[in-house]
Amino acid sequence: MPVADDTDALGETVERRGEGREGGGEDDSLPINELFCSLQGEGQLAGVPSVFVRTSGCNLRCWFCDSYHTSWEPTGDWYGVADLVAAIGEFDADHVVLTGGEPLIHDASVDLLEALADRGYHTTVETNGTIYRDAPIDLASVSPKLASSTPTDERDPKGDGEWADRHEQRRLDVETLAQLLERYETQLKFVVTGPDDMDEVETLVSRVRAGTDATLPDDRVLLMPEGQTREQLNETREVVAELAIEFGYRYTPRLHVDLWNDAPGT
Repeated sequence: MPVADDTDALGETVERRGEGREGGGEDDSLPINELFCSLQGEGQLAGVPSVFVRTSGCNLRCWFCDSYHTSWEPTGDWYGVADLVAAIGEFDADHVVLTGGEPLIHDASVDLLEALADRGYHTTVETNGTIYRDAPIDLASVSPKLASSTPTDERDPKGDGEWADRHEQRRLDVETLAQLLERYETQLKFVVTGPDDMDEVETLVSRVRAGTDATLPDDRVLLMPEGQTREQLNETREVVAELAIEFGYRYTPRLHVDLWNDAPGT
C-alpha cells in the first residue's frame, strides 16, 4: 500500500479522535499512511526483514518527526483488519512493526495485533509511551519524548507555535512508561540531539526504574541520533555513539536512513 493522499478527510477525523486516547474509523478500520516491507532500521532488531504498518494520527508533535504526514498533516486511507492482514501476508517476513504516528491512539490497533498473534507473527509496536493498551505485543519499542522534541516557535514546522504547550504537557507519562515495562518486553529508545539531552535521559530512566519492580537494564536503554537524512546523521551519529559509551547505554543506528536516505517506503 503506497502513501495515501486523502489529507483533508483523514486529517479531520484523526485530529478529532486521535488527540485523546481513542480513535479509529468504522468498526475495526485503521487510518493507514503506508504499508511496506523493509529492514527494521532501529533498536535491538535492526536489520530484521519486517513489514511496516504505519498508521496516521498522533497525540504529540515532535518538531523533528520523521513521519510528518502521520502527525503534522495526517494522510492515508481507512483499511479493515482483514485487509491489512491479507496485505501483510503478501510479504515473506514474519516480523511486523506497527508504527505511526502513534498507533496506540487507535482502538483497532489491538484488533490488528490480536489477528497477527493468531497467525504467529512477531510484533513490534513503536510508541511514544503515553498510552497503554492490553494487546499481544512481543516488543514495545518505546520512544519517550525529551524536552528537545517540543515544537517551540523557532522549530515549529508550521511556524505558528500552536502545538508547543500541548506537546510539552503530554510528552511524558512515567506511570504509563512503567506500566509498559511491567507488561511487555520493552526497549526505551531516546532520540538524542546532543549532550544537553543526557541529564533528562538519566533522570527519566531513574524515575521509571523507581516506579516499577520490573527490570530496566542499561542495554535496553537505547540512544539514537536525530536525523532524517544521511547528511543530518553525519552530524550527530558520532556524538551520540560517544554518549552511549560514556553513559553505558546502547547505541542504535538509523539503518534505513544509512541505506536509503529519506526515501518513502523504507
